[in-house]
Amino acid sequence: MLSLLAVVYTLYFGKEIVLPVVLALVLKLLLGPAMRILHERLHMPNSLAAALLILVVFSAIAGVGFTVSIPAAGWIQRAPESLSLLKDKLAVLRHPLEVLQQGLHAIENLTAAGGQDGQSQTVTAKPASGLAGYLATGTAAILSRFFTTMIVLFFLLASGDRLLRGFVEVLPTFSGKRQAVEIAQEIETNITGYLLTITMMNVVVGVVTGLAMWACGLGTPLLWGATAFLLNYIPILGPLAGLVIFFVVGVLSLDWPWYALMPAGLYLLIHIAEGETITPMLLAKRFTLNPVLVIISLFFWHTLWGVPGALLAVPLLAMLKIVADRVEPLKPIGHIVGS
Repeated sequence: MLSLLAVVYTLYFGKEIVLPVVLALVLKLLLGPAMRILHERLHMPNSLAAALLILVVFSAIAGVGFTVSIPAAGWIQRAPESLSLLKDKLAVLRHPLEVLQQGLHAIENLTAAGGQDGQSQTVTAKPASGLAGYLATGTAAILSRFFTTMIVLFFLLASGDRLLRGFVEVLPTFSGKRQAVEIAQEIETNITGYLLTITMMNVVVGVVTGLAMWACGLGTPLLWGATAFLLNYIPILGPLAGLVIFFVVGVLSLDWPWYALMPAGLYLLIHIAEGETITPMLLAKRFTLNPVLVIISLFFWHTLWGVPGALLAVPLLAMLKIVADRVEPLKPIGHIVGS
C-alpha cells in the first residue's frame, strides 16, 4: 500500500517530467507506421524522418489551433451578451433555479458568520484578475509540456528501437528477453491500431459534425468539427461535454425550442452511430476493456494529470491489460480489466 501511494504521489507531483515522457511514448506508437515507411521504404535517415514527422505534427496542430482560435475568440467576446440571452431563452427553468438559489442562500446565511456578506462581495470583485492569471499560468504550462513532449518524441523516433534493445539486453534469462520482446510487439501492434482507428473515426466524427452544424445554421463548421474531434478522444466524458456545448450553442444561435435543440440532437445521433456501433465493431477484434474500469481510469488519470491524463487513460489501461495477460502472476488483473 505504501509503495502504491508512493507511485501515485510521484505521478502527481512529477507530472511536469512524467507526463511529457508518457505522451511522447504514446505519440511514438501512433507515428510508428509513418516512421517505418520513411526509414525502410524511402531510405530516409532516422533523424531526418523524425524531424519531418515532428514538423508535420507541429504544423498541423498550429494550423488547426490558429484557424479555430479566430471564431472561438468571437464566441468568448460575446460571452456577456450570450449569458443574458441564454437566461431569457431558458426562462422556463428560471423558477426552479431561483428556488434552488434561494435555498442555497438560506443555508449559507445559517452557516456563515456575521459580516461575511462584505467579504463575499470582495471575493466576487476579483475573479477577472484571478481568471486571467490562471489562464496565463495554464497556457505557459501547456506550452512547456508541449515542447518537452516534442523534444522527447524526436529522440524516441530518431533512436528507433535502441531503448527496447538496451532493456532486453540487461534481462538475465532468455525467456525473460523473449517475453519482453513479445510484450513490446503486442503493445505496439494493438495500441498503434487502437490509436489509428480512434483517430480516423474522430476525423470522420469531426467532419460530419462540422457539416451538420453548418446545415443547422451555426456557421464556423471548422470550430465545431475540431471541438467534436478533440472531445471524442475522451470516452464518455468527452461526448457528454460536447452535448452540453452544442445545446448551449444551439440555444444561443437558433430559435427556441425545436431549432435550438437540433445541434445537440444531431451530435447525439452521430455519437451513438460512432461510439456505440462502428468503433466497438472495429476494436472488438483487438481488445475489450471493462467499462467500469474505463470510467475509473478516466477519473483517476484526470485527477493526476488533467485533460492529458484523460486522453491517456484508455491507452494506459490497454497497456496494463497487455502486460498483465503476458505475465503469469498478473493474469487475474488482465482478466478483470478485459472482462
